[in-house]
Amino acid sequence: MSLEILRELYEIVRDRKSNPVEGSYTCKLFAEGLDEILKKVGEEAVELVIAGKSRDRGQVIYEAADLLYHMMVLLVHEGIGLEEVLEELERRRGKRRDH
Repeated sequence: MSLEILRELYEIVRDRKSNPVEGSYTCKLFAEGLDEILKKVGEEAVELVIAGKSRDRGQVIYEAADLLYHMMVLLVHEGIGLEEVLEELERRRGKRRDH
């Protein structure tokens, strides 16, 4: 298993925005717009917190995957590349080493 799945997911989400597919949940989110996407990101974040609080490992994994997916939809909606987020993480890692 590799983290390449994140790039693949991002590309699938980006393709759905450019090439809508009837019945696609991703396309439905794009059609409903930013407010709906943000609502879903917020809901998934809260569900992840609740799962973490309950210490249900399986549910934490499930909700983390949901949050990552909805985060990808938001990134694509806003025209933000996954690489930009990964570069920010790299930048932060470098800062921590300097301290």
